[in-house]
Amino acid sequence: MNVHQCETRLITGQGLIDVKRLADVFRAYGIRLFLSINFASPIEIGDLRTADPLDRAVAAWWRARAEEIYRLIPDFGGFLVKADSEFRPGPFTYGRNHADGANMLAEAVAPFGGTVIWRCFVYNCLQDWRDRKTDRAKAAYDHFMPLDGEFRDNVILQIKNGPMDFQVREPVSPLFGGLARTNQLLELQITQEYTGQQRHLCYLVPQWKAVLDFDTFAQGEGSTVARAASGSLFNRPVGGMAAVSNIGNDMNWTGHDLAQANLFGFARLAWNPTLSAEGIAQEWIQMTFGSDPVVEETILGMLMDSLDIYERYTAPLGVGWMVNPNHHYGPNVDGYEYSKWGTYHFADCRGIGVDRTSATGTGYSAQYHPPQSDRYESLDSCPDELLLFFHHVPYTHRLKSGKTVIQHIYDTHFEGAEQAEGLIGKWDALEGKVDATRHERVRSRLVEQAGHAKEWRDMINTYFLRKSGIRDERDRVIY
Repeated sequence: MNVHQCETRLITGQGLIDVKRLADVFRAYGIRLFLSINFASPIEIGDLRTADPLDRAVAAWWRARAEEIYRLIPDFGGFLVKADSEFRPGPFTYGRNHADGANMLAEAVAPFGGTVIWRCFVYNCLQDWRDRKTDRAKAAYDHFMPLDGEFRDNVILQIKNGPMDFQVREPVSPLFGGLARTNQLLELQITQEYTGQQRHLCYLVPQWKAVLDFDTFAQGEGSTVARAASGSLFNRPVGGMAAVSNIGNDMNWTGHDLAQANLFGFARLAWNPTLSAEGIAQEWIQMTFGSDPVVEETILGMLMDSLDIYERYTAPLGVGWMVNPNHHYGPNVDGYEYSKWGTYHFADCRGIGVDRTSATGTGYSAQYHPPQSDRYESLDSCPDELLLFFHHVPYTHRLKSGKTVIQHIYDTHFEGAEQAEGLIGKWDALEGKVDATRHERVRSRLVEQAGHAKEWRDMINTYFLRKSGIRDERDRVIY
C-alpha cells in the first residue's frame, strides 16, 4: 500500500474535514494518508494540562481523536511523530522514553488497523561546542537501541540514512543492523537541502544505492540495509522507505528540471532496491526527453557525474556541514562550528576532522558490527571518503590516493568547479534537441551552479590555506 505523509497540527474540526478531502483524492491512487502530529496536541488543541504518555487522561484524549478521525477516514494510515527533537516536545518532557510515547499512540490507532511512524531524529540541539565528548552522531543509536523490542508491532521507527542530517557524505546509520526486534523505515531526502537545493544538479540515486547496499553484517555477510529496512533481515512484519519530497510550487514541480530524476528514482528504488542508478536514470531520460541517443547519452553522463562533482567542490572527505546556517545554501566553513547544533569539523592550524574512534574519541565507531566497526576504527582501513568523519588528522596525512589531506582539498575544489563549468557546455550541445523552454530553464540553473561552485572553491581553499599555512603544490590562485 502506498503511503503519503502529511504535515499538519489540526486533527479536529475544519482541519479534519480538509484532511478527509485530501484522503479522498489519494484513495483513488491506493495511497493511505499519515498525519504528522504534535506530541503536545492534548495541551495545544485540547483541554489538558499535560501530554504525559502514561497519563490516563492523555491516552483517552488520543483514543477519542483516533475514533473521530477513523469515522471520517476509515482507511486512515495513522500518525507520524517527531518528538523530543529540535525544540519539539515529547516523552522526555515527562521523564518517559520513546517507547512509552509511541506505544500510547499505537494503542489509540490499533483498533482501526492504524500505524504509528516514529522518527528517530532525536538529539541534543543545545550542545555546548566546547564539549568534545558529546557526539550528535551517536544520539539516535543511544536513544533507541536500549528500547529494541519494546515497541508495539504497529509502530515503525523511521531512521535517516545517516547519523547526522542528509549530508552529501556520511556513513550509514548504525541503527540499521542494530535494531533486531523493531520495525523500521529508511528515510531519505529527495529535496536537496544540503546538496544544492534544486539550484545545483545533483542526482542522488547513487548515494541511496550505496546506503541500500551497505552491509551491516548484523546476521553475517549480506545483511544489507535494504534487507533491514524491508523487514526481511530480522523477519519483521513491516518495513519500507520514506522520503522528504522535492515537489514545490514551481511550474516544473522540482525547480530544476533534472531534479525530477531524484523523485522518480526514489519511487523506483522503493519498488525495487536492486535496480541500478544508471538504469533508473536511463528510464527517466527516455520517458522525459525521448529516445534520441545523443540526448540520452549526454544527460545520463551529466546525471551520473553530478553527485561526485558536487561533493568535490563542497565538503571534503566526509566532514560535512560547511554551509550557511538556517537555509543551508552556500559555503560557510565555520557556520556551525561554534553553535549549539553539534555539527563540528574541529579544524585548527594542525589538522581537521572528528575523532569518533573507541580508542581515543567519542566511541561512535563501536556502534557498528564488525568488521565495519574495525574498518572505521582504524586509520589505515577507514575509507578516504569518510576519513574526516571518523578521524582527526594532520593536513599532511597521506590518503590512499597518495595525496595529503590539504592537497586533496585544493585539488578536488578546483576540479569540482571546473567540472561544474563543463556541465554548461554539455547541455549547450543539446540545443535544438531539447525544447527551448526546458533547455533555457536547465541552462540558467547550470550557469548559477558554475558560479556558485567557484564561490565554494575559493572560500574552502582560502580558509584551509590560511588555517594550515600550507601552499598548493600546483601554485594555483588561492586568496
